[in-house]
Amino acid sequence: MTALSLFKTRSAGRAVAGVGMLAALAAPIAAQGYSYGRSVTNDLGLCSAGKGPAVRVTVTGLKSSAGNLFVRAYPAQKSDWLVSKRYVVRVDAKPQAGSVTVCVPLPQTGEFAIAVQHDINGNRKTDISTDGAGMSNNPGIKKVLGIVPQAPPLEKVRFSAGPGVMRMTISMVYL
Repeated sequence: MTALSLFKTRSAGRAVAGVGMLAALAAPIAAQGYSYGRSVTNDLGLCSAGKGPAVRVTVTGLKSSAGNLFVRAYPAQKSDWLVSKRYVVRVDAKPQAGSVTVCVPLPQTGEFAIAVQHDINGNRKTDISTDGAGMSNNPGIKKVLGIVPQAPPLEKVRFSAGPGVMRMTISMVYL
C-alpha cells in the first residue's frame, strides 16, 4: 500500500466517523419532530388525572374579560423563542377578569417555555400600550428606554415537562 492510498483510506475513515458523530448529535433534535403553529381551544379535560404531557396554567392578574387570550408553548430553543409561528401549540381561550385556567397540551416531554398574551381589543395583533403579557417562571418584563418591552431570555422562562400534568401560575403584566 502506497503512502497516498493509506492517506486516502484514513481520511475516508475519519470522514465516515465524523458523519456518524454528526448524525448521533443531530438525532435528538430530529427525534423531536415538532409540528409548529398548531392552535387548539382550551380543553381542561386534557389536564385531568392520567393525561399529559401537559401544563395546567392559571393566568392571574387579567384586567378584563374583553378580547382574546393566547397561551403559546415554545420549544426551549433560542431559534424558536417568541418567533412568529414557531410555537408547538397555541391555546385560544376566553379571558376572565382576575384569572383563568388553561390546559396546554404538549407534543412530548422535554424543555419548553410559555408566553401568554391578553389581546384586549381582539384585533389579533400585539398592541404594546394596551395588551398584557406573561411568561413561564414570571421573570418580569423590562422596558428598553422606558418604553418598548424587552422579552426575557429563554434561560429565565424555560421549564422541564414530564409525562404527566404539571401546574404553573403566570402573572399578567400590562405596560
